[in-house]
Amino acid sequence: MLQVEGVTKSFDDFMAVNGANLTVNQGEIVAVIGPNGAGKTTLFNLITGALKRDKGRILFKGEDISELPPYEICKKGITRSYQIVNIFPRLTVFENVQVAVLSYQRRSSNLFRPAQSFAVKETRSILESVGLLNKEKNIAGSLSHGDQKILEIAIALGNEPELLILDEPTAGMSPEETQATIDLIKRLATGRGLTILFCEHDMDIVFSIAQSIMVMRHGETIIQGGLEEVRSNKEVQEAYLGGD
Repeated sequence: MLQVEGVTKSFDDFMAVNGANLTVNQGEIVAVIGPNGAGKTTLFNLITGALKRDKGRILFKGEDISELPPYEICKKGITRSYQIVNIFPRLTVFENVQVAVLSYQRRSSNLFRPAQSFAVKETRSILESVGLLNKEKNIAGSLSHGDQKILEIAIALGNEPELLILDEPTAGMSPEETQATIDLIKRLATGRGLTILFCEHDMDIVFSIAQSIMVMRHGETIIQGGLEEVRSNKEVQEAYLGGD
């Protein structure tokens, strides 16, 4: 579904991503790991069009999307969440998701029906799938940090993605919120048939849900493979997992 081939990105003299390679197959849950500053978020920004690569190619379902703007990439079927929560804090939970659904459907209002009456069923279906339906009338900014992160995922689902990219989805969460998010990611992959690409610092989380892991260091791809292959790789152990 997604192929990143030799992608590079520099900021002045700093090489943030240096020839990174990544493969994400349809239906997989794939993790990108690496130390702080390894280039994970920059890579996600390149995939989603927030940044433009210097070299290399990014293919989605065989199409080169390297030069497309973010809104075009979103329409192709790639959406994401962020390290820092990105919601509309003054809108209700329902309205946050409804805005995304309406945007995807390219509907806002007409002369006879207010926008609030659109996409009610679709919005509530998404909220139910992520466990926030009972909070649909709450102001988004009043939610706990964990629920705000879940809401951001719900907003991403409003665009009906095929590939969902999650940037540290459990950052700052309590153990209970973390487990709920892990369970949600699994449900999204199986119940909705989503392909999921995520980065995460907690190795217990990574090894509990990822089917494939790509390891970055200094902007480069060290390895991508299955859990045991990555776990036993000496270079990975030295660079990231604390090996001797």
